[in-house]
Amino acid sequence: MSYYVAHRLFAAHDRALAAYLAHELALKLGEDQVFLPFCDTDEEDLVADIKGRRLFELDRDRLRHIRALIAIIHGPSPDDGVCMEIGYAAARGVPVILLTTDFQDYSATPTGPRTVFPDPLLDTLATRIIRAPRLGTPTDLPGASHFADFAARNHAQIQLAVDACVDTALQLPVPADSAVPARTASAVYAEPSPYTSAHHELPGTGVRPGITVRRPTRFAATEPEAAARADWAAALSSDRIVVDACGPETPPGAALLIGASCATAQPVAAYLPRSTYTHASGREPNHRNLMIQYGVGHTLRSAEEVTAWIGP
Repeated sequence: MSYYVAHRLFAAHDRALAAYLAHELALKLGEDQVFLPFCDTDEEDLVADIKGRRLFELDRDRLRHIRALIAIIHGPSPDDGVCMEIGYAAARGVPVILLTTDFQDYSATPTGPRTVFPDPLLDTLATRIIRAPRLGTPTDLPGASHFADFAARNHAQIQLAVDACVDTALQLPVPADSAVPARTASAVYAEPSPYTSAHHELPGTGVRPGITVRRPTRFAATEPEAAARADWAAALSSDRIVVDACGPETPPGAALLIGASCATAQPVAAYLPRSTYTHASGREPNHRNLMIQYGVGHTLRSAEEVTAWIGP
C-alpha cells in the first residue's frame, strides 16, 4: 500500500511542490511506496486509444490500494480532480492529509463561522490539515535583493509544511476497510453549485412522487462542519447522487461526491448544460477534468434530462 500525492496537474508550480513532497516522503519510505500522478503515469509519453480515460483508469486503480492520500489544495476554487481523489479516499476510509498554503479563511457571511476551505466538507473529510499561512523568517542574506529574500521566505514556508506532512504521514495508522453505508431506496441526493444563484435548487429535482430528494444543509448552517458531516452521510446513504457541475471548474462538493460514488459503485450523474473543452497533446478533447468526466456515469445537459435520470 502506497502514499498517493494528489495535486493540480495543470500548473508547473503545483507539480513542482508535489514532486518535492513526494521526494521527501520517498526518502523515508522508498520510491516504490509513493505514487505521484502525471509523473508515475508517464502522461507526456503515454499512448492510448482514449488517453484521457486511460489516465483516469491508472489513477483510479492506484487509489484502490493506498495507505494514505496527501492532497495539495489551496485557493477559493479548489482543483476538482484533487477533490475527486479526496472524496474517493475518504469514502474508502483512507486517511487524508490536506496541505494548503492559503492564508485566508472562508465563511458564508461576513461574520459567520469560518472554515479553512471554501466548502466545509473538505474540512470535515480531512484526517489532518497542514497549513502554512505565515512566511518564513527573513533571511537577511548579505547582498541579496528584497525579492530574493521574499522568495527564500516562501521556500522556507513550503519546506516546513512539507516536513509536517511527511511526519504526519509516517504516524498514520494502517487504514481499516470501510463499510459501504446502507442505501435508502428511492432516495436521491442533489448537490447544487455554489457558483450559481445562492442555495438554488438543482434544475430538474423538484418534488417527485415516491422519491425522496435530499439536499445539502451546510451552506447556510450556523455550524457548517457539523452540517457537512450530515450532508456526507445523507449523500452516501442515498440510492443515487446528482450534482450540479456548473462553474469555472466542478465545485468542490460535487467533485468530492463524485469521488465517493466512484469508490463505492454508487450511481452518480453530473448536470452540465454547457462545457468548455480542454485540449492537450495526444489527448482527446475533454469537457471536464479527467477524474470528473470519467468518474460520472452520466452527463446531463438539461433540466429535463435530470428529471428523466432521477426517474418517475
